[in-house]
Amino acid sequence: MLRITDILDKTQSYLTAQEMELLEKAYIFSASVHQGQLRLSGEPYLTHPMEVAGILADMKLDAPSLATGLLHDTVEDTLTTIGEIENNFGKEVAFLVEGLTKISKITLGNREERQAENFRKMILAMSSDIRILLIRLADRIHNMRTLEFHAPERQEYIAKETLELYAPLANRLGIDWMKVELEDLAFRYIDPEQYNLLARNVAQSKEKRESYTEEVKAIIQDAMGKFGISAEVEGRAKHFYSIFQKMQEQHINFSEVYDLIAFRIILNSDKDKDCYEALSIVHALWKPIPGRFKDYIAMPKVNNYRSLHTTVIGPHGQRVEIQIRTKEMHAWAEEGIAAHWRYKEKLTDKTKEGEQIQKLRELLELHQDLQNPHEFMSNLKVALFPDKVYVFTPKGDVKAFPKGATPIDFAYSIHTDVGHQCVGAKVNQSIVSLKYELQNGDIVEIITQAGHYPSKDWLKYSVTSKARAKIKNWVSAQEKEKSINLGRDLLEREFQRQHLKFSQIIKSNDIKKVYDEYGISSPEELMGIVGYGKVSAKRVVKYFLPEAEAKTENATTEKKGRKEIVPTTTGISLTGIEDVLVRFAKCCDPIPGDDIVGFVSRGRGINIHVADCPNVRGMGTERFVNVSWNIKEKHTYPVNMRVRCIDKKGILAEISAVISSLDVNISHAEINTEPHIEAVCDFVIDVHDLKQLNQIVAAIKKLDAVTSIERLKKA
Repeated sequence: MLRITDILDKTQSYLTAQEMELLEKAYIFSASVHQGQLRLSGEPYLTHPMEVAGILADMKLDAPSLATGLLHDTVEDTLTTIGEIENNFGKEVAFLVEGLTKISKITLGNREERQAENFRKMILAMSSDIRILLIRLADRIHNMRTLEFHAPERQEYIAKETLELYAPLANRLGIDWMKVELEDLAFRYIDPEQYNLLARNVAQSKEKRESYTEEVKAIIQDAMGKFGISAEVEGRAKHFYSIFQKMQEQHINFSEVYDLIAFRIILNSDKDKDCYEALSIVHALWKPIPGRFKDYIAMPKVNNYRSLHTTVIGPHGQRVEIQIRTKEMHAWAEEGIAAHWRYKEKLTDKTKEGEQIQKLRELLELHQDLQNPHEFMSNLKVALFPDKVYVFTPKGDVKAFPKGATPIDFAYSIHTDVGHQCVGAKVNQSIVSLKYELQNGDIVEIITQAGHYPSKDWLKYSVTSKARAKIKNWVSAQEKEKSINLGRDLLEREFQRQHLKFSQIIKSNDIKKVYDEYGISSPEELMGIVGYGKVSAKRVVKYFLPEAEAKTENATTEKKGRKEIVPTTTGISLTGIEDVLVRFAKCCDPIPGDDIVGFVSRGRGINIHVADCPNVRGMGTERFVNVSWNIKEKHTYPVNMRVRCIDKKGILAEISAVISSLDVNISHAEINTEPHIEAVCDFVIDVHDLKQLNQIVAAIKKLDAVTSIERLKKA
C-alpha cells in the first residue's frame, strides 16, 4: 500500500510546506472516516484514495487536486458532508469533491440512463474546472488496475465503458500514457483470450525485438550525430490494444504485424524546422513507404498532438515506424493538458492549453441538453474519437473533421444557417454530391439557397456532432408539428364519429383527466402522442362517453383489432403504454439481456432495437420509449454471428458441433474464404438470452483455429 510519506516525497519538489500540510490533513481525515471499510480485494478502503493521490502526484497536479484525490469518496461512501469538507479544507477542495461525487446513489432508470446522468454531471462540473476530469481519470485508472475482484459481468461493463468513454477522454486531453493503460486494461477484460494470446506472442518475440531495437537506435543516433543534431532515440513495442486493432482492421495474424516497434526521435531543440531536417536524414537512411507520412506539426491533431510520422523499410527489410518531435512536443504527447496545466495563473484563450480545454468543453456541452440517454451516450462516444481529415476553406483556413465527414459537416461548421440552406458543394472547384467524403487537402466551398431546409436523409451521411445535432433538432421540430396536425385530425374524426365536439372538450376541465392519465399538460402534447401512435384516438374518446357506450366501444375495438393489436406478451415491458404491437428489429435481433430501446413506428406499433444498433442513430428522439425485458415464458431469438478462423478442413463441422453440444439450433450456416488463408463462417442461431449466447461465444473461442467472433448488426 502507498504511504502518505511516498506521496509527500513525490510532491516536495513542487509544493510548498503549507500545501504539504494540507495533504497530511486530508490523509488523516480520509483515514478516519473510511476506517473499517474494505474493498472487494479485502484491503482497507483507504488504499484506493491513496493510490489515486499517488497517480495525481506523478502527474504533478496541484495541492487541491491531490487533497481531492484523498477525499473524493468521503461524501459518497461515509457520513461526511460537503459542508464539512469546506470547513476543513476550503471552498476549492469542496468544489472539486462535489464535482467528483458519483451519481451511483441514483437508483431510478436503467443502466444506460444512470451512465448518461453520470457523464452529464461530470461534463457540467468539468465546464468549471478541468481538474475534475483529470482526477476522475486517475480514479478510473486505479479502479481498472483492481478490476479482477469484481464479478465477470461487472468487469465487462466497466471495461467497455472505459474503452468507449474514458480512454477517448484521456486521448482528447493528450494524456497518452493514461489512454494506453486504460485501453490495455479494458482489452484484458473484454477479450481475455485474445489479450493473453497476444501477451504470449509479444513475450516470445521479446529477445529478438530488443536486439533489433538497439540496432535501429544506434543507426539513427549515429546519423543524427554526423549532421550535428542533438537528439534522444527511443524504441518500444506498441501496446497490446493497438496491435489487436491493427490485426482486426487488416484481417491479419500476429506473425504478419511487421511494425511492432515504434521509434521516437526527440530533439533537444525547440525549433520545428529541426524536425523536418531530422526527417530528411531518416529518409536518406531508408526508403520511405508511400502514403505513410503524416505531418502533425503543420496540422496538429484535435488534441493538439504535434509530431512527424513516417514509416520506412529499415534494416533486414522490416517496416519501421518513426516519430520525430521536439522535447516540448514530446511532453505534450505524453502528458497532454496535465503537463502544461497552470493552476496558479488563469489560462487565456490564446494559449494552446486554453484552446484545447475550450474545444473539449464545447464538444461535450453540445450534447448535455439531449434528453434521450441513448442518443446522449451515442453522440458522446462518436464525438470523442478524433480520427481527422484536414480541409481548406476558399480563403485558405484549415478545418479538421472526423474521417467520413461530408460537405454537410463542413457547412454546419461555418454556421447553422449555412448548414440548413446548403444545396450543394464545390470541392477543388468541381461540383460534388453532398454524400462526398472529404479528403485531406480538399478545398471546400458551400453553395446555399435561401428558404432551403435540411432533410432527414442528411443524417445518413453526416458525422460531426454539431451537424447531426442541428439536423435532428430541425427534423424533430418538423416531425413534432406533423404529428400534432395528424393527431388533431385523428381526434377530430373520432370525436365526430361519437357525435362529440373535440374543439369544445379540449377547452373544458374534463380534458385534465386525460392529461393526468398520460402525464401531459397541454392540447399540443395530447395531439402529439396520438399522432406518434403512442395513444389511440379511440382510447382518448372513451373518457367522454357514457359508461355503457364506453364498454361497447371497447368490446368492438377488441373484436375488430384482435388480429392487428397484440398485447406485449413478447417479454417486453412498456412504460405507460398498453395494447400495442411489439416487433423485434431485424437489423440487430435483440435478445433478453441486451440493453434495448423502443421506437414508435406509425401504424406499426413499437420496434425494439439493441441500444447500440447503428440504425437507431438516425431516428427522431421524441419517438423513443422506455422498454425493458420482462420474460415470463422462454422463447428463442435469432442471432447473426460471424466467426473468423484459420481455413482448414472440417472447421465448419467443429464450430457446428460446439453450438449443437449446447443444445442450440443453427437455422443458417455459410462459410467463405478470404485472403491470408482465413475462413469467415456466418451463422444464424436460436438462443434464449444473452447469457446463453455468451456461453456459446466462450465455447467457440476455445477452438484453436478461431481468431475472432462477433455478433452482427446490419447498418
